[in-house]
Amino acid sequence: MDDELLELQRQFEFAQQAKSFVRLSERNVVELVQKLQELHIIDFDLLHTVSGKEYITPEQLRHEMLSEVQKLGRVSLIDLADTTGVDLYHVEKQAQVMVAGNPGLTFVQGEIISQHYWDSVAEEINERLQECSQIALAELAAQLHVGSELLTSVLEPRLGSTVKGRLEGGQLYTPAYVARVSAMVRGAARGISVPANLSALWSSLQQLLQEMDGATGVSVEASFFQSLFNELLKGGEILGSLRAGVYWTPTVFAIAQKECVDSFFSQNSFITYETLSRLGISQPVQFLQSRYPDGFPLANAFVHPSLTEMVDTAIEDAVERSSWIDSLSVLPASFGSQDASEILSYCPSVQSALKSNKALILGESFVFSNAFIKDVYDRLEKEMVVANLSGSASVNLSDDRYSAKDAKGAHDSGFSSELNEISSGSTSIKHVVDKGGRKKKGKSTGNAKSGASESGPDNQDFVPAKSKKNQKKSKDVPSVHTSEVKSSAKKDAKSQEENQGIPSEEWSVQVITTLFPDFEEQGVDDPSSIIRSLANHLRPMLINSWKEKRKAVFTENAERMKRLLDDLQKKIDEALLNIQLYEKALDLFEDDSSTSVVLHRHLLRTTAASIVDTLFVDLDAYNKLKTGAETENPENSQCVSLSSVERTALAKTFPGSLSKKALAVVDALEGKRVETFMTALTDFAEESGLVVKKLDKKLERALLHSYRKDLTSQVSTEEDPISLLPKVVSLLYIQVHSKALQAPGRAISIAITRLKDKLQDSAYQILTDYQAATVTLLSLISASTGDEEDCASERISSKRELLESLMPALKSLVLSKPQS
Repeated sequence: MDDELLELQRQFEFAQQAKSFVRLSERNVVELVQKLQELHIIDFDLLHTVSGKEYITPEQLRHEMLSEVQKLGRVSLIDLADTTGVDLYHVEKQAQVMVAGNPGLTFVQGEIISQHYWDSVAEEINERLQECSQIALAELAAQLHVGSELLTSVLEPRLGSTVKGRLEGGQLYTPAYVARVSAMVRGAARGISVPANLSALWSSLQQLLQEMDGATGVSVEASFFQSLFNELLKGGEILGSLRAGVYWTPTVFAIAQKECVDSFFSQNSFITYETLSRLGISQPVQFLQSRYPDGFPLANAFVHPSLTEMVDTAIEDAVERSSWIDSLSVLPASFGSQDASEILSYCPSVQSALKSNKALILGESFVFSNAFIKDVYDRLEKEMVVANLSGSASVNLSDDRYSAKDAKGAHDSGFSSELNEISSGSTSIKHVVDKGGRKKKGKSTGNAKSGASESGPDNQDFVPAKSKKNQKKSKDVPSVHTSEVKSSAKKDAKSQEENQGIPSEEWSVQVITTLFPDFEEQGVDDPSSIIRSLANHLRPMLINSWKEKRKAVFTENAERMKRLLDDLQKKIDEALLNIQLYEKALDLFEDDSSTSVVLHRHLLRTTAASIVDTLFVDLDAYNKLKTGAETENPENSQCVSLSSVERTALAKTFPGSLSKKALAVVDALEGKRVETFMTALTDFAEESGLVVKKLDKKLERALLHSYRKDLTSQVSTEEDPISLLPKVVSLLYIQVHSKALQAPGRAISIAITRLKDKLQDSAYQILTDYQAATVTLLSLISASTGDEEDCASERISSKRELLESLMPALKSLVLSKPQS
């Protein structure tokens, strides 16, 4: 068989070496090959070379490529394309097929690399590593022109065999270097006795290695230190606990920490969370609860039940003694109010006292016995009553303090007695007012039209004409607005009245501080805070007590208030009608401004002042009764005479808008016009709920008749020559002008002059002679001194006798039928 093969080889070789006598062109050969492929005689792929003069099969191409890789170990596809003369596309395609069928080859970034190549590279790296002790993987990858990931995947299976070293954090280290660094980590970890952050330790070791290795040293990553540290910790070479990977707590510190906590807690029965934080315990509550299951946590500390027992005993003693205690005074200084409040919830005696209403907790840490609270309340209630009584009597207008004073008239001429006589005469027509009021009340329905027709413009507001519907409608809008304003003002006044006398928080605090100085004496940190809490607790009870007492007083005072208001209404009716009557006489002197001012001021200083004083005194008493204050009914208020300062002080005591209108009345009283005063007085009276009666023609005639009758009686019985003249002048003005004149001494002369055209010459002469003699007599009386007393007395007697002789003639002027 072998011989046959050898023979066939010789024949094949001879055939190849034999020269052909017929040669084919390249084109014919190409066509021939194509024809053979069409006939499927050639049933395999043929690849053209780059030159186009040769054919090569894929198997032959792969064979040549493999031979080249085995020879070089690492070949790029571009080099293989040049070597084989085949296009790069076919080379890349066959390279993929070749690598897929040969596990010893790898295709990386356009290169085919064999395992033999990596073995040789690993040996070279190992030799270099043994020389340098450490090599950066990035440096090797740059030299080999491969990626760090690829190089890592190649070296990892060869570590410990081909490569004698350790790969960590992108660095290759020799075992000796690893042992050296491991010893440094072990020494540094064992030298730490307190909790530390390992990141700072690794930074220190990195700096130390750089100083040791110099410029040739490679920076060691912190992960390498951490890996060595974890190995040492796992092997038990270092003792401690690692939290979050970087927070290291040595065992020696944990033992000392627990011993310190145990010692403090056993000695003091408590420990604060701040203390544990300084010891490095991040979760103090969980730590303490696990070690001391009998204790309980507070806001700022952890306490043992024995501390609660101590506080409970102290509070129980305070409650039994009917006293109070600040639990913070029993607790350590590091405890706060919130801690005290929580620890009180664990005290059995406190909880029992709270349930049985024997104690009360205020201000988080203060415990008061109910007996002590009741004592404070009783004393506060007494002080409140005393304070309200003293406050109600602060403006007490009694008859002893405000007695009636002699009026000061006769500024120039000295008619001191005439004002008293005239003012007393002005009260003589009260019965006419009552009589007229009763008549009007009895015939109000029948005389409505006549009353409306006879009344003046002021009276039309109260009795509007029914026929004028348009006027009535036009007045409805402002009247509605006015009623709304008045309603709002009344609500404000009512609110102020309800709050009057109620103890304020500041008053309660001040009284408690005065009555119970123990809060400051016992060293309370903030006595004002607990006193204010106590005051706020007691104040609602004080308010309820005050309201109950006010309610009882209001019930008692209701009848007195009604009677007082009714009496005041009667007084006001009489006085206002009188001043309206006197005001009409002032129109006779409007042409003389100086005399008009004197008359207006005289009427304001006498009759108007008396009205205001009566009104203010009675309304002040009414308001005191209304607020529940104790007061006496001002039965003689018409005899009270107030000064301007006293009127202003009383006006300011009235509530709300009433005070403003009262001050306006005081200002108008000091003015020069009666009309202004009447406007202010009307506003004030209506605000007070009083009705202002207007003077109509019918009432005016009745008042004049009564006034004339009263003056006639006084003139006929008058024996004082000085007091006779003003009464005669007033009576003459009623007879001549039908006006009730109120004139001071300085205006008597002018009033007499105005009667010259109305009297006969003889009558006027008697009047002027009597007036001149009266002025002379008053001048002598005022000018008399001690040195000339005898001489002056004779002249005064002489003049008085002259006046007495003229008195019958003067009386006859008014008692007989008047002459015109």
